[in-house]
Amino acid sequence: MAQGEVAQATGGSFAPLREPVFRRIWTASLLSNFGQLILGVGAAWEMTRMSASPSMVALVQTALMLPLMLVTLPAGAFADMFDRRRIAMSGLAFSMACAALLTFLAWTGHSSPWMLLAFCSLIGAGVALYSPAWQASISEQVGPRLLPAAVALGTISYNVARSFGPALGGIIVLAAGAHAAFAINAICYLPLFLAFFVWQRRHVPARLPPEQFHRAMVSGMRYALHAGAIRTVLLRAFLFGLAGASASALAPLVAKDLLGGDASVYGLLLGASGVGAVLGALLVGPCRDRFGTQRTTAVLALVSGIALALVGFSRHVPLTCLALLVAGGANILTIALLNVAVQLSAPRWVTARALSLFSSALTGGIAIGALLWGLVAQSWSVDIALYGSGLALAILPLLGWLLPLPETSEADVEPFIIAGEPEVGMALTRRSGPVIIEIDYDVDPDQARDFYAAMVEVQRTRMRNGGFNWSIARDIADPALWTERYQCPTWGDYLHMRDRFTQADKLAQQVARAFDRKAGEVRVRRRLERPFGSVRWRADSPDPRQDTIGYLGP
Repeated sequence: MAQGEVAQATGGSFAPLREPVFRRIWTASLLSNFGQLILGVGAAWEMTRMSASPSMVALVQTALMLPLMLVTLPAGAFADMFDRRRIAMSGLAFSMACAALLTFLAWTGHSSPWMLLAFCSLIGAGVALYSPAWQASISEQVGPRLLPAAVALGTISYNVARSFGPALGGIIVLAAGAHAAFAINAICYLPLFLAFFVWQRRHVPARLPPEQFHRAMVSGMRYALHAGAIRTVLLRAFLFGLAGASASALAPLVAKDLLGGDASVYGLLLGASGVGAVLGALLVGPCRDRFGTQRTTAVLALVSGIALALVGFSRHVPLTCLALLVAGGANILTIALLNVAVQLSAPRWVTARALSLFSSALTGGIAIGALLWGLVAQSWSVDIALYGSGLALAILPLLGWLLPLPETSEADVEPFIIAGEPEVGMALTRRSGPVIIEIDYDVDPDQARDFYAAMVEVQRTRMRNGGFNWSIARDIADPALWTERYQCPTWGDYLHMRDRFTQADKLAQQVARAFDRKAGEVRVRRRLERPFGSVRWRADSPDPRQDTIGYLGP
């Protein structure tokens, strides 16, 4: 069902707010977003007071965004492995503590440019720990049919804050100083922390013990690497953030140098961008349903590029506000469409990690782009940097011809439960391994080429779900006999892999199995490589089968 149809069938775009838990967390997150944006305004304007370097001002944006690139993947792994509620609370508590300490240091006059950047990074790290847990827990707070509308509301929450938060931040800085903005940022995290604290999350026991942390991170990265749809979205998100980072990074310099304004003008510019972002977020469903993700993002890149060029050209506040309103709407609509593409392309077992990789790609592009355009502004001028950023955005649609965005369906990532359990005749633990899996196929030699093409698709499913060293071999003496072979590092990894199959994976295997002339006799061999742990050293050694366990499944 398309997003617009879902919203219509469930009572509109705001229907998820009828759910008490989602409504409390969403409302509190709106307040925390206000605090985060007020922090950005206060830090950026404070940096203009402490340093005359445009690159240092742009580095405030980098400091806030870089942790989202570096911390979000481990945070996504934690969110997939453990209680998402506790992970979210831990991130919020850390950000709140760092914001309180920054407030104290600024109030006592101990702030410096590099100290400010350090605390912005620490606060951003706490937000990065919170973000994947929050996004992945939305499906636990609303029903499946309300999920697309709830995801859109999450985007709207941030951009409602963007509409008024920067202007409010400018007023606060002007009236009470940057330390007041830092204090308000710390206070605004508290309601969200309490909303998660009172949430009585229903615990659903997992069929298998959680992966080890390093394996969970590797699993998430390998899934993204071997899932073409997600890999494309991540690359497009990084390049979009890199090209368009000048809008937020150079906004203080636009207000100060191009328009000759103060902190209130800076807040007004960001407020205009936020209003455009809210309007853009409301158009996610209609644009995606009517024009498709690929066509819409191509047009939006051109619109955003032209708007940034207009910001560089303008010396009048109303015209600059209008240009930033258009750019803000185009930017957030693009980001939301890419976010929806990730949500629909990732199965539930790796949702938080996929979203964290998306956040890392986008914010990493913004962080690097902020530094790049800041250096351009320092070497040449602010307007030249904006022209260059606009040109880079205008070129992005050409990338769509080489890397078109996927038009995905949530049905493709619905889980598929494999019937039956593997036969085990020896004592195994989760750490036993490596495990070798071999599957035989009997294929008419006249269909060899088509079968091989089908197996290439099967290879992608094996690799992204946890398989290593995949190969397909053909018997020299009997050309009709093919053997698929892949490896899992441990028996526990193999059991996790069996739990990850989706309907799309099932379809790929059905296509390949249709070539098998003995499809009714699935011939699978599971072998323990380097099986010294399963063999007694001496005849009188204790039998390991009395001390260990076999299949660890349900």
